[in-house]
Amino acid sequence: MAALTVSRILHAGYVFECDGTRIAFDTIFENPFSRNCHAFPDVRFDAARIRQQRFDAVFISHFHDDHCSLESLDLLDRATPLYLYCLFDELFDMVRQLGFTRVHALRLDEPVDVGPFHVVPREAMDADVDSMFQIRAAGLNVLNVVDSWIDDAALARLVAQKPWDLVLWPFQTMREIEVLAPSRAAPAPPALPEDWLTQLRALAPRHVVPSSCQFALEPWSWYNRAFFPISYARFAQEVEAALPQARVMRMDPSVSMRLDADGLHPAPPLDWVIPVGPQDVDYGYAGNADAPPTSEIARHFPALTDAQWTRVLDYCRTGLADVYADLDAAGDYFDEPRVWQLSLYDHAGAVTCFRYRLEPGGAARVGDDGGPLGWTTDIPAIKLYAALALGESLTSMYMRINDAVFDAATERELAEADVVDDPLIRCLFSEGFGAYQRAQLRRLQGLAD
Repeated sequence: MAALTVSRILHAGYVFECDGTRIAFDTIFENPFSRNCHAFPDVRFDAARIRQQRFDAVFISHFHDDHCSLESLDLLDRATPLYLYCLFDELFDMVRQLGFTRVHALRLDEPVDVGPFHVVPREAMDADVDSMFQIRAAGLNVLNVVDSWIDDAALARLVAQKPWDLVLWPFQTMREIEVLAPSRAAPAPPALPEDWLTQLRALAPRHVVPSSCQFALEPWSWYNRAFFPISYARFAQEVEAALPQARVMRMDPSVSMRLDADGLHPAPPLDWVIPVGPQDVDYGYAGNADAPPTSEIARHFPALTDAQWTRVLDYCRTGLADVYADLDAAGDYFDEPRVWQLSLYDHAGAVTCFRYRLEPGGAARVGDDGGPLGWTTDIPAIKLYAALALGESLTSMYMRINDAVFDAATERELAEADVVDDPLIRCLFSEGFGAYQRAQLRRLQGLAD
C-alpha cells in the first residue's frame, strides 16, 4: 500500500519520506532555538548524525528565526536544494554566504516536484511574511499550515483541494504581545478560536496534528503560565468534538507516523532527535497572574561586561534618539509630544532610568522635571544588549510596557494606543528584516560583534 512517513523535528519542523525520497520543512536543530525558546517536551539534537543526513530538498515557510535559522542550516550538506519563501533578497544572500549552491525562491501556487513529492506553497493571511505548504505524495494530500492564519479567500482555495488526509494545524494562540503589558491585558479564554473550528470543519481532514509552538521559556519564567492558553488536551477535546470523523494525533519531537489510506500508524522515530525526560507534558495557563517586576526578572540573568554595558548606555544616550528621529510616525498616540521613561535593570535588579521628550521627527533627553510621563518601558539591560548585538527577538526580551498608573487624561488616551508603538520596540526593530540571521552569520563566519 502506498504510504508517506511524516516525522516531527521540533516546532514547525518535519521530515517527509516517500519511496526513498526525503524532504524537510522549517529545519530547526537547536534547543533552545530563537535564543530562549526551549523545546517542550525537552529534546536534544545529535549534531554529528544531523550532518550525515541527506535531504532531497528543504523547504522554509518564512524568515522568522524559529523557522529559518542559519545555525541549523549550517549542519546541512551544502548541495542540499533549499526552497525559501521570502520577499527579501538579503536572506538568499546570507544563505549563499554559508555555501549553499542551490537556493531557490518559492512563489505562491507554483509547485515544486521532488521525486514523488508535489509541494505547493499556499497563500497565508500575511503573504508578505509567510506561507503554507500543500504536499502530495503516494496519492495522499497533506496541508502544513505552519503557524499561519487563513483568511476566507485562502480557505476557499484550500477547500477546493479536498480531500485532506492530514492537516498540521498551529494550535496555540500565543500571547507574545499581551505579556508586554500584563497589567493592561485581559486574560484569554483557554479555548480554540471559533473560526479555527469552522475552518477545520470546512477542510474536513481525516487526521489533525497539533503543530507549531512546542516550546516554553526558561524554567523560572512567568511566561510559561501566560504565553500559551491552549493545552494539547484541550485542543484534542475541541477538535474531536467539532470533527467527529477526524483523528487528532499528537506528535512530539522525534515521533514518526506512517500515513496511508487506512490511517496513521507508528513508525521508527528520528534517531537524531533525542527525547529528554518526560514527554507527556502539557501547557498550563494562568492568565496574567503574578507577573513579577522587571527588577526580579533581571536577577535571573548574568551581569553585562563593562564593554557590553557601555554599548547599552551609549545607545540610550545618543543612538536611540538618532534612530527615533528617522522613524515614520507611529499611530495617533505619538502624534503629540510625550515624555517617555526607559528603565534598564541590571543583574542585581538595580535600575538606570532615561527620560526622553518624544515628538514626531525627534527625541531629546530630559530630566525628571521634563513633564508628566506619557509612556514607560522597563527591560533587563542584558536583553537590550542582546537585541542590539545578537538579534534577539521580542518574544524573550521580557520588556514591560506602561506598567504604571498615569494621570487620568493619559490613561484615557492609552486605552486607544497600540503596545507595539512602544518607542524602544520601534527603534530596535526599525531595520525590519533579518537582524537575527545577520547576527548568526557573523558568528558562523567568526566575526566579532
